[in-house]
Amino acid sequence: MITLGQTIPDFGKFLEGLRGNMSLREAAKKSGLSHAYIRDLELEKNRSTNEKITPSPDTLKKLSAAYGYPYTELMIKAGHLMEKDIATTTSPSIKIDLAQIYYIEVGNKEVTYYNEQLKGKRTIDSLRDFSAFLDMLDEHHFKKVDADVYANFQLIRKYDDKTGTLHFDPLGIGLSVTMSMLRQRKYHDLILRTIAMNNQTSLEFSFGKCSNVNASFING
Repeated sequence: MITLGQTIPDFGKFLEGLRGNMSLREAAKKSGLSHAYIRDLELEKNRSTNEKITPSPDTLKKLSAAYGYPYTELMIKAGHLMEKDIATTTSPSIKIDLAQIYYIEVGNKEVTYYNEQLKGKRTIDSLRDFSAFLDMLDEHHFKKVDADVYANFQLIRKYDDKTGTLHFDPLGIGLSVTMSMLRQRKYHDLILRTIAMNNQTSLEFSFGKCSNVNASFING
């Protein structure tokens, strides 16, 4: 069962304080969130509907990385966790050999993982496990590519920029995932370097023959 705490008073002002002298647009660039949404979070309301809003665990994960503030502490202050629920160990209860997994879909109560040989599911028992699992994905070089899909960048072999598709084999005929346009722009240079490393080729070879990425996209 997920145990929820209580949001600290003026949580929005707390987030604004974490941003400090960083502009909204700079915070948006670092976090992958829109500057308007970040400001809504600071005001604790959707300015279009005037409804109160609270950031989700995934949003807090992005703000944690952008502001250099501990994710677990943000979860507690936002009311998603209580301090008594924080385990002394950082090992999540979700046991998956991530080195062999191509991509993972993260839902509200379970994660689904894929490679060519298998498709499996694991239940997420608590927000503590969820936050620890996201940390583990980051440590194993998984990147969020669209909605709740995380791809293992250590296993990508080919990239089609026209469709935003990441392939896990050089021929592009096996399992694949599609990236959102925002994340294509965010990760395009990392994708090229990663494909070159994974295929043990030069960056020029990956750029010209394996990835299908054109120079105008890289320089844009």
